[in-house]
Amino acid sequence: MANKILYICQEIAPYLPETECSLLCRTLTQAMQERGNEIRSFMPRYGIINERRHQLHEVIRLSGMNLIIDDNDHQLIIKVASIPSARVQIYFIDNDDYFARKAALVDPETGIGFADNDERAIFFARGVLETVKKLRWTPTIVHCHGWFSAVGPVYLKRVFADDPIFRDVKVVFSLYEEDLPGALDPAFASKIAGEGVKDDRLQLLNDPSYENLCRFVLAYADGVVIASKRVKPEIAELLRASGKPLLEYLDPASEEFFDHYTRFYEQL
Repeated sequence: MANKILYICQEIAPYLPETECSLLCRTLTQAMQERGNEIRSFMPRYGIINERRHQLHEVIRLSGMNLIIDDNDHQLIIKVASIPSARVQIYFIDNDDYFARKAALVDPETGIGFADNDERAIFFARGVLETVKKLRWTPTIVHCHGWFSAVGPVYLKRVFADDPIFRDVKVVFSLYEEDLPGALDPAFASKIAGEGVKDDRLQLLNDPSYENLCRFVLAYADGVVIASKRVKPEIAELLRASGKPLLEYLDPASEEFFDHYTRFYEQL
């Protein structure tokens, strides 16, 4: 049975350099679309993306909403582009406060993550879900890739749980080799709580390490994927012990690679 799959991606090639995450997000969306699924893919519009080369343009009818993050208003701008060779359309979440800087997640001058990466992740997740509501498109599966998308499952199961658009959705979270580029703001938990997330487990994020973030998000996922063979062993064991449907690491060169994803989606 065909699905309507929303991909919330930390990065997608060719808009960012090729990594396990950016390449998988690029190929998986195309493969699932070619298998008859209906696809929507989102990523942040980082300032290092060349808008002219990749022919990004603003979608006026979707832009203009203001999102309040930690009591401050931030304008939501939606842009779109197509990967010509794949016939896949990508939506970009943009905002001058969070994404105008000429870097993705790490400050090139210091080599550590931006101090507001937690708020940027919150804005990205909220921006994607609010835009999908505006599109009046009801996904059956939401697949989040990378730690920067980790707020997505939390919002889907808490803030947007009663929304008809998302009420019956199944949420998948893919983990990669990555670790957080530096520590997240210790106020991350209170900022998420301020978004309407009520959960005693938020105390995990008082120490917002990568492992604690994974532990927290795991409770909101209906299925998890070990998307890199270099996922830390302790994180991989955490996923295996969760009792959630799990897709173990697969070699992307495998002939049945995308068939495994299809079967995984079907078992959720």
